[in-house]
Amino acid sequence: MEAKGAVEAALFSSSENLRISDIAERTGFPEEEVRTALMDLRREYDDRDSAIVIAKIGSEFRMMLRSDYSDYTGRFGKAEMSGGLMRTLSTIAYNQPVMQSELVKVRGPRAYEDVHALEDMGFVSGKRVGQTKELTTTKKFSEYFGIGSTRKADIRKWIESQASNRTQE
Repeated sequence: MEAKGAVEAALFSSSENLRISDIAERTGFPEEEVRTALMDLRREYDDRDSAIVIAKIGSEFRMMLRSDYSDYTGRFGKAEMSGGLMRTLSTIAYNQPVMQSELVKVRGPRAYEDVHALEDMGFVSGKRVGQTKELTTTKKFSEYFGIGSTRKADIRKWIESQASNRTQE
């Protein structure tokens, strides 16, 4: 078995971002071999203009769908979130930080259930402020949707680009 194949299998099967040291420890290959394999894989996926990309997020790596191809996933994959839940998540992401009490005014009382579900999924975190919560998205949210940043401005820009892509269809 070669290191490149083992690294590719690790990235493909992991639902989390992986550090070079994690991959090396679990595959038994030296860190330098894992690093070289990662760079080779990234180059290969980029050179063939694949729908898959090996993304570097900080010091971690993840195999993910290139955002240009995200429109196709809904046509084949089953939605993991209902439309209402996705709208609540989008509202939080676009307006963050947002108070849960304000969210309920916009989205209705169902927002309480949605926030609980989104917190359970790890996409949203809430901090108590008086009698309500201040809601923001998490690192997991940015990683899951392939945004590449946790900065509010970058998330807002990404949401706007997704909305723009939908209206052009």
